[in-house]
Amino acid sequence: FKDRIPEQVVNYYDFIGDTSKSIYKPGKDTPFDPKSWYESVADKNIVYTDYQSGKIIAQKPVYEETFLIEDSLLKIKWKLNPDTRVIAGFECRKAFGIIDDSIGVIAFYTDEILIPGGPESVGGLPGMILGLSVPRLHATWIANSVQAVGVNMNTVVPSTKGKKVTRKTMVDQLENVLKNWGNYGKKMIVNFLI
Repeated sequence: FKDRIPEQVVNYYDFIGDTSKSIYKPGKDTPFDPKSWYESVADKNIVYTDYQSGKIIAQKPVYEETFLIEDSLLKIKWKLNPDTRVIAGFECRKAFGIIDDSIGVIAFYTDEILIPGGPESVGGLPGMILGLSVPRLHATWIANSVQAVGVNMNTVVPSTKGKKVTRKTMVDQLENVLKNWGNYGKKMIVNFLI
C-alpha cells in the first residue's frame, strides 16, 4: 500500500494580478500516475481577490460539491522575520502567520512586487508571496517564474459556478458531513479553509 502513495505531488498554478485584483488558478497539467489512488486536495481551486474591497470569490470543489465562497480576505496574524531567501530571482523576506488561531503558515514575500497576495487566499503582507508553506497540510508553494510586464488582466475575473456560501457556512456544512469520520474528518476541514 505504501508503494502506491507518492512521496510528493507536483501541481502548477498561475497567479495573475496587480495591486487592485488577482486570480489564482490551476496552471499547466502534470502527468498523473494511474497506479496511484492519491488525489491532491484543493488542486482545482480558483481564487479571485479584490484587494480594494477586501473580498474574495473562491470556487472550491469539495468532493461531489462545488462551493463558491464570497467572503472577506482571510485574517492572518503576521510576524515578520529578518531571514531572507531568493525565489524566482527576487529577494524574499520570511514571515510567520496564524490563520483561524490554529493554522500556522510560513511565507516568503518580496516588496519588489507590491501585490499583497499569494497562493490560494493567503495574503496581507507588504509584497507578493512567492513562497508559502503550510506544515499542517504538508504543502508548499514556490514560484518558479515571474512575468512582470505584458500581463493580460482581462483574465482576472471571478468564477460564477458553485453553491454560493460564506467561508463559515462552508465549514459548518463540511463539519456536519465529516463528523461521522471521527478525528480524521475534523482534520480534513483545514484542507478547505485556506
